[in-house]
Amino acid sequence: VVEAAFAMAYHSSSATGGPSGRRPRRGASSWVGGLVVVACVASLVADAFTPGGLRTAVAPPHTGAASSSTKSHQSRRRPSFSRSSVVMMPIGVPKVAYRVPGAPSADWIDIYNRLYRERIIFLGSEIDDELANQIIAVMLYLDTESTIKPIYLYINCPGGSVIAGLAIYDTMNHIKSKVVTINVGLSASMASFLLCGGHKGMRLALPHSRVMIHQPMGGAQGQAEDIKVEAAQIVRIKENLVRCYAQMTGQTQETIIRDLDRDNFMSAQEACDYGIVDQVVAVDEYK
Repeated sequence: VVEAAFAMAYHSSSATGGPSGRRPRRGASSWVGGLVVVACVASLVADAFTPGGLRTAVAPPHTGAASSSTKSHQSRRRPSFSRSSVVMMPIGVPKVAYRVPGAPSADWIDIYNRLYRERIIFLGSEIDDELANQIIAVMLYLDTESTIKPIYLYINCPGGSVIAGLAIYDTMNHIKSKVVTINVGLSASMASFLLCGGHKGMRLALPHSRVMIHQPMGGAQGQAEDIKVEAAQIVRIKENLVRCYAQMTGQTQETIIRDLDRDNFMSAQEACDYGIVDQVVAVDEYK
């Protein structure tokens, strides 16, 4: 077919000679027309070798028993399935298939939303007002579903806003459900306060997790009196945190003040001895 197309292109681009018998002259416009013909034929040939292309369109129709036998033979030779029947997990945030009770089929939902249904919450980014509101909302909702089952708060967080963290801490104490806190990486700054704020006896840490405590940080600018008011607020927040740390860990306030003066890193066992967590979860590293 391609050879015939090139022949058509050549003949269409050749001009007949005159009485003198001179060699025919090839024009550029006729060559363009010939190339268009070649491109069209090449497209048809490529389409013939694609599934559902020209080959399917020009297949001779089959009727009766011959048609049914041919179809059964083709089905045995090549299993047929549609692309829509293969469901893949969406790219991005990990998602899992979950069927809502009463729904006809399952749907892909965010894995964290799926874990919420199992009363598991992840604190894995810097604490701010938006994140605090989301965690508070989930805690309140889970508490309305059941006050007997505990809520599991997994923490791997660098810290964040003290006011937002205190809002989460107050909600943990406000709801009737017990909150189990688990340190799975680094609980630093305000995250260590939330780790320590779990239910007594249910504050856990994985063996290679770390804890860091320090005093609150802040800054202010503007008029002198405004800076003075802001500094007084920071001192007041520090005193509040020292008092809460002392109640939750069993350490004296003088010890807490001394240990909060600079960044104080602890291993999981050191945090357990300090009173921030109650138990270091044993894992089998050689299983």
